[in-house]
Amino acid sequence: MTQKQWFQFGQQVGVYALLMTIAIAMLIPLVWLISTSLKSPTEDIFQFPPHLLPSQPTMQNFVEVWQTNPFGRYLLNSTLVAMLTVCLNLLFCSLAAYPLARLDFWGRDSIFTAVVATIMIPFQIVMIPLYILTVQLGLKNSYLGIIFPAIASAFGIFLLRQAFQGVPKELEEAARIDGCSELGLWWCVMLPSVRPALVTLAIFVFIGSWSDFLWPLIVLDDPNYYTLPLGVASLAGTFSLDWRLIAAGSVISIAPILLFFLVMQRYIVPTETGSGVKG
Repeated sequence: MTQKQWFQFGQQVGVYALLMTIAIAMLIPLVWLISTSLKSPTEDIFQFPPHLLPSQPTMQNFVEVWQTNPFGRYLLNSTLVAMLTVCLNLLFCSLAAYPLARLDFWGRDSIFTAVVATIMIPFQIVMIPLYILTVQLGLKNSYLGIIFPAIASAFGIFLLRQAFQGVPKELEEAARIDGCSELGLWWCVMLPSVRPALVTLAIFVFIGSWSDFLWPLIVLDDPNYYTLPLGVASLAGTFSLDWRLIAAGSVISIAPILLFFLVMQRYIVPTETGSGVKG
């Protein structure tokens, strides 16, 4: 190989080595968490150097956590809240993004700028007004109360607007010639054409809703509505900081997120925009 080829090869090796190092650094906490959840009470989980492979693996920690706490109820609550949040986000964000991307009306760019600017506002600033509004609407200790602040997001509107702008004009014009209404155009042409963006938004919203801890903690007093993050937090008091059981609860909490991502990632691929209109 020439000197230039050796240099390019060295660059590739360096990049892969750096990426591998970052990946290992990010995976070590997850591996330690899973290892801790499988360790028996006789093993020291804080020994140094740490043993990532348990010497006597056991599933008793998972059984004890599931039997002594209503984790089935927590799992159901989290699933219901996350799925409703995803569906409402896709609906409202796409309905808001479509006119901002494809329709021409006065003040469109100003409205979009104002929407995007709200991304810079921390949630902690609007948390108190949101809580007061939630209580006044009678939504405290309810599924709708948990979902209420997340039914739409500026990020989702921004993402889908950019995706809608990439749809060819020819598809829109052909649909209008066929007599398609604006709502029909949004449903039959635009949404199928931006499926990868919809899936990406669904993944972000699902992960954010599933792992949300602060807002459910504020709006919920009834344990029957607790989500998994609140359920895992309650383990600290229930088991007096038994890290094996807390680790088992955490693994139960994150497993659905990993499964959801593995199922949905196959849809994050470019699709033919021409499939939006059929002759």
